[in-house]
Amino acid sequence: MGEVRIGSVSLRHPVMTASGTAGYGIELGRYLDLSSLGAVVVKSLAHFPWEGNPAPRLAPVPGGMLNAVGLQGPGIAEWIRHGLVDLERVGARVVLSVWGFRVEDYVRAAELIAPIANRLTAVEVNLSCPNIDHGSDGSSHEMFAHHADLIGAILRGMSTVGVPLWAKLSANTTELVAMARAARDAGADAVTLINTMRGMSLVEGGRRASLGKGAGGLSGRVIHPIALRAVYEVHAELPTLPIVGVGGVTNGHEALAMMAAGASAVQVGTATFADPRACAHVRDELNDLARREGVGNWSSLVGRAHGGSSR
Repeated sequence: MGEVRIGSVSLRHPVMTASGTAGYGIELGRYLDLSSLGAVVVKSLAHFPWEGNPAPRLAPVPGGMLNAVGLQGPGIAEWIRHGLVDLERVGARVVLSVWGFRVEDYVRAAELIAPIANRLTAVEVNLSCPNIDHGSDGSSHEMFAHHADLIGAILRGMSTVGVPLWAKLSANTTELVAMARAARDAGADAVTLINTMRGMSLVEGGRRASLGKGAGGLSGRVIHPIALRAVYEVHAELPTLPIVGVGGVTNGHEALAMMAAGASAVQVGTATFADPRACAHVRDELNDLARREGVGNWSSLVGRAHGGSSR
């Protein structure tokens, strides 16, 4: 069925891993052939090492999980020395996810990435993690993804990175379409929809939060209808903006639904915690569905819920 187009990027398949669920390198390599996926999207990294949030960091909930890991990571420089090398060794296409507390953190990340730009497929700019303080002064709980001016400043600040930029946005806002438009206008090649939704659970008879930070990010199959709605609405308003769909994809039917809603490709995340081969299962099921329907190329699936492919 040929390659998959996401703006200026070509991938061999529409199924990828989702950031934060597949480690920094080849952790899933013992369970599936990473080179057979569209790309491996690594856990978000900053230009500095970061310890993350206090434990407990994960909590199961019906239909999914809550997490408040807080973007723990070794930093981009350390990842380049180890994680990137390991992924290249197995022939994986690599998408690096980046985050920061301030606009300047993203600019600094771009400076570290630029020398190895030719080794990356894209950079996913994480503007929407609900588990850290994301304000421009490092103290606000507001996400960058909720402010068009900050989205624009970050993407323009990273414009010299030399790699296509995918802006990862949040559905924790009523202004998602406007935020996607801001990302497009600031130079994003694509938007990734969505990140986790803010949520909370209690334990010990309601005496304390299940997570050390209190609230966290809700992910898993429970958020799939939200992700599908987000993809559909953004595609309806911005039909030429490529979308990477993520949120509760556990099988080929859900992946196909994401593409029908308007996504050019999909990411599989929380399902990997239950089954480390989840990406391979979704890939194979999507292939089978496409063959049974006589799909000649992947682009013919994109946006068909809107009355046909728009690309």
